[in-house]
Amino acid sequence: MKHLLSISDLSKHQAIEILDTAVELARLSEGSVKKFPTLRGRTVVNLFFEDSTRTRISFEAAAKRLSADVINFAAKGSSVSKGESLKDTALTLQAMGADAVVIRHSASGAAHQLAKQEWMKGVVINAGDGTHEHPTQALLDAFTIRRHLSGDQGDLSGIKVGIIGDILHSRVARSNVLL
Repeated sequence: MKHLLSISDLSKHQAIEILDTAVELARLSEGSVKKFPTLRGRTVVNLFFEDSTRTRISFEAAAKRLSADVINFAAKGSSVSKGESLKDTALTLQAMGADAVVIRHSASGAAHQLAKQEWMKGVVINAGDGTHEHPTQALLDAFTIRRHLSGDQGDLSGIKVGIIGDILHSRVARSNVLL
């Protein structure tokens, strides 16, 4: 898997492997060592066209804990506010050597477009695009549910979860259902 654009990009095995890795990283972070060299020398760009607190800071903290260099991009105050396109922004980031881009955008399919147009050579991670999906939130929800129900192990087969709210327009609900 090169990109994470939709929760359906993951097989059941891959999703469980991600959850198991998250459990192990959480366990390791409780020790005295808080930083790991996994992404040393890599640059991760948080490309946020929508306001976000928890998602952006979570991705920033995770990348830094894995020793990546992090660039936080907010559309407000950038050339996007003057009409710069997603393509032009992506090409600029590619020229700067971005190895991975975490994108949040108000347009459904923006993450998919960024990855499939190959404006960037690095990994694209969808952190929420319009009403389409938010696969990383679905993984976090699964991590939390699994931790509370089955003690960090196994899959979530047979678990029934109720989602309340405007599920028609909820990218999180859509990703949770697919997971």
